[in-house]
Amino acid sequence: MTIGELHVPVLLTETLDALRPHAGGRYLDATVGLGGHAEALLIESAPAGHLYGIDRDAETLVLAKDRLRQFGDRVELFQGDFAMLGAIATENGWGSFDGILFDLGFSSFQLDDASRGFSFMRDGPLDMRMDRQGSGMSAADLLARLSERELTRILQDYSEERWARRIAARIVQDRQTQPLNSTAQLARLVASAVPRRAWPRRIHVATRTFQALRIAVNDELARLIRGLQDAIELLATGGRICIISFHSLEDRIVKETLRGWARSDPPRVHLLTKRPVVPTEREIEVNFRARSAKLRAAERC
Repeated sequence: MTIGELHVPVLLTETLDALRPHAGGRYLDATVGLGGHAEALLIESAPAGHLYGIDRDAETLVLAKDRLRQFGDRVELFQGDFAMLGAIATENGWGSFDGILFDLGFSSFQLDDASRGFSFMRDGPLDMRMDRQGSGMSAADLLARLSERELTRILQDYSEERWARRIAARIVQDRQTQPLNSTAQLARLVASAVPRRAWPRRIHVATRTFQALRIAVNDELARLIRGLQDAIELLATGGRICIISFHSLEDRIVKETLRGWARSDPPRVHLLTKRPVVPTEREIEVNFRARSAKLRAAERC
């Protein structure tokens, strides 16, 4: 299940097919994570391919650096936010790339670490920040400060939660007697707010609430729009961009952005995927968390 004794990179074969790494190519992994895709790109672009990687999460970046150490000066990793991709590229004099990758998923390392607060499967603090060294508000901060109306909007806009109003009302009611600080506490609250007959069959009843809060805490959708806008400017003619998303809001932004580039006059890209590429049944069997992944790609005109 692992490469380099770490996590399973999602849609790895399909990503390599889309980016077509070659010897001597220059590649950017805008979400390097634990380095699974980056490792494969470096192997496929040997002996002289070069990879630049950035990640907002300093904790996973430490592991990625260790994993990719074997490639020496062929790889350069930086802590940074892909929403600031243009500024980072200018500051470091990167120039253009033959391939750019965005993998918008969270690693098992992040999800399984209870102290990060991303999952309700293990009890932990309601943090959810990608960069815990930064100054942004945690999920607990949002739940304590936002109004019922603002909480409802987040749940509706970021997860299309049918029971957003009831969940938001319960949050506001419960926080008057005790703060919401733990993942298990929030999961129980959501379960009590949603009628038992309305619980989804395939996912936990709190899944959408956790997704919405994580998106809000990390400003994920606005960051994605800014990151894509910078990425197209860094892509060389004939270069390829590949984006792997994990929920419908992300995929909608990616689809509309790529189509907008393809329909501009003159067109900025040629679409390589008219429909998203999804994992095979075999991959889902091996890595169930890959089930919602969608890959879209385009080539710079």
